[in-house]
Amino acid sequence: MANIKKRGKYNCYVSDEPRINRFREFLNDQDIPFQEITVPLLKKFRAYLKGNYNCTERTIVNYLILIRTIFNQAIAANIVDRKYYPFGKGKIAIKIPTSLKIGLTADEVKKIENLNLSDEPMHHHSRNVWLFSFYFAGMRASDTLRLKWSDIQGDRLFYSMGKNNKPGSLVVPDKALKILDLYKGQKYKHNLVFPELEVVDDLDDTFEVERKISYAIKKLDTYLKEVATKAKVDKKITMHIARHTFGNISGEKIPLQMLQKLYRHSSITTTIGYQSNFIYKDADEALEAVIGF
Repeated sequence: MANIKKRGKYNCYVSDEPRINRFREFLNDQDIPFQEITVPLLKKFRAYLKGNYNCTERTIVNYLILIRTIFNQAIAANIVDRKYYPFGKGKIAIKIPTSLKIGLTADEVKKIENLNLSDEPMHHHSRNVWLFSFYFAGMRASDTLRLKWSDIQGDRLFYSMGKNNKPGSLVVPDKALKILDLYKGQKYKHNLVFPELEVVDDLDDTFEVERKISYAIKKLDTYLKEVATKAKVDKKITMHIARHTFGNISGEKIPLQMLQKLYRHSSITTTIGYQSNFIYKDADEALEAVIGF
């Protein structure tokens, strides 16, 4: 955990620490050698999580991925021989369950856009950040909050996605320009567009930056929930839903290769898998072909 903190990975730190503690709890707080982390033990741990904590399959997979990562690190450090590795074919297979992704429709986005929030500054600001993210193909919230005015050159936005450091440039849409105009007169630290990270003294302190971003997103999501209610949108709205919304509205309108570029995916396979959540036409037509008599 100390190494994770040194690397500035706040989100990994806060999610992995309780998982490690839960595994220690399962082991009655006793240390065991890696050789004893066997297939039967991990199956018991899976049952323990399900029975004692009613964990979902996705949550259980997160625990197993962490244990697998630590085991791989131990093998790389020659702490344990690979022959004791309990993961893989015929052992503990880790398969990430497919999750359902639901985005807003164009009409629902219009309701958000047209909502009068002039007397509610935090709701207004949260709506602005969400829309700005959506206008840039569902830019990740962490990237949105890190944006600086120097990232905007002329009529284009230049930035590298934090998750994979993949660079790119997009024209600034007129709708996004209107949002930027609302913040131009502000004097935020570090030349930031949005104020959430102005409380951080050093943006090179990645652990602290990730910590503040995590807090900021939770706060924005709280206001966005109320924004959805005010707009009479009967769907969950969070910062991450901006990305799903772009995927839902783009549907089959944009070629996959272009979507890959917009999403900054390293692999077209990732884009195909992601976009499949929002393409229903073939299935709808097949259903209608059978029951539409």
